Amino acid sequence: MTGGDQLSPGSRRLHIARLALFAAGLAVMFYLVAVARVIDVEGVRGMVAATGAAAPFAYLVVSAVLGAVFVPGPLLAAGSGLLFGPLVGTFVTLGSAVGTATITSFLGRRAGRESARGLLGAERAQRIDARIERRGMWAVVGQRFVPGISDALASYVFGAFGIPLWQMAVGSLIGSAPRAFVYTALGASIGDLSAPLAYTAIAVWCVTAIIGAFAAHRGYRSWRGRSARRETVPDRDPDH
Repeated sequence: MTGGDQLSPGSRRLHIARLALFAAGLAVMFYLVAVARVIDVEGVRGMVAATGAAAPFAYLVVSAVLGAVFVPGPLLAAGSGLLFGPLVGTFVTLGSAVGTATITSFLGRRAGRESARGLLGAERAQRIDARIERRGMWAVVGQRFVPGISDALASYVFGAFGIPLWQMAVGSLIGSAPRAFVYTALGASIGDLSAPLAYTAIAVWCVTAIIGAFAAHRGYRSWRGRSARRETVPDRDPDH
């Protein structure tokens, strides 16, 4: 019997309520920012540009915070390319991606880790901790390569499962590099999408998407294989 099975009904309901409240808060924030667009990103770019020589650092910090509240990363990266060009802009975009990963992971850890571990139980939580210690950083890298997944949302989930902040930061730095270049370069080429830089960015995006899809498929097959092996192992009799 795991620690999660020994929870009292009241404790279990409390953990479920906390996680549900956390998920609902993220859903509302995602709708307001990513769908309803309550934040004027163009206005933010204008204010940052007015800071002069400090603009790259200011945009890095502002983008990290905006990314954490679900402002789409490609939109922020394109703005970085538009403001600072492909070279400086890529470094600004990459720095903001690491900042967003750190912020969201920290908040996810504070808001959901205790309840997630409580529902999983001590035995499962220990297995997950051991797996995170071995592969947590590479899980972050792999997620960044998979297209169509919100990096901020994934980082909240990673934080709730207890991935350390250093693994989030390093994994995000490695995994976000290709897309940071892609979207920043496209933003810098917005006036001439037929330029060699734009074609290079599109080619990098295609290669990254293929690698990400392959990695996701392989990870899913590996997970299914482990699940099948666990199901074939007979339960131990506690009396023996």
